[in-house]
Amino acid sequence: VQLQASGGGLVQAGGSLRLSCAASERTFSAGAAAWFRQAPGKEREFVAGVPGSGGYTYYSDSVKGRFTFSVDKAKNTMYLQMNSLNTEDTAKYYCAAHRNRLVITAIRRPSGYSYWGQGTLVTVSS
Repeated sequence: VQLQASGGGLVQAGGSLRLSCAASERTFSAGAAAWFRQAPGKEREFVAGVPGSGGYTYYSDSVKGRFTFSVDKAKNTMYLQMNSLNTEDTAKYYCAAHRNRLVITAIRRPSGYSYWGQGTLVTVSS
């Protein structure tokens, strides 16, 4: 399975972006899926995701209420709508997926995912 992330770019604080992650084959029908991000000099951190298809969507505290995770199974694509962006959101954003469901405690760990996109850079200017 290959994941292709896109949609990053330069945006002013307060602006919005929508990231997309297209899968090469049917990927988001059953297993876990998530977005992570990594800022320079920092560890990769969980942003939003689901433990499996149809499951509750989890968000990190820093993006809750501003970002929205969604999946279009028909298009084999998942999205991350990002609103009210601030400079602390500047990072490279990665999409990730796993063939099976993950337990709740595992969805926030990068090690739980089998497939990763190449990342798309989001830069928020003040």
